[in-house]
Amino acid sequence: MARVAVVMKVLPNDVSIQPSQLLEKIKEVLPGDYQIMSSGEEPIAFGLKALKIIIAIPEETEGGTEKLEELIRNIDIVEEVEVETVHRLS
Repeated sequence: MARVAVVMKVLPNDVSIQPSQLLEKIKEVLPGDYQIMSSGEEPIAFGLKALKIIIAIPEETEGGTEKLEELIRNIDIVEEVEVETVHRLS
């Protein structure tokens, strides 16, 4: 089964929320066939930091990245989710 890597930027809804907190919440909601490949933080402005994350999902996922975006967007400390790129893994 082929997989795709989804590169995302996740913004918290408050400047006091650290990217590590976002990462832990995301880990809690991801289905078993989704895998976090890497993560890091990106300064935005005025102390706000975004979580940059790469998640591998099955290529055959119905709706593409929509399910993943919805799962993360529904986390109570998430303000915004942006898919930057999607790459097929070989």
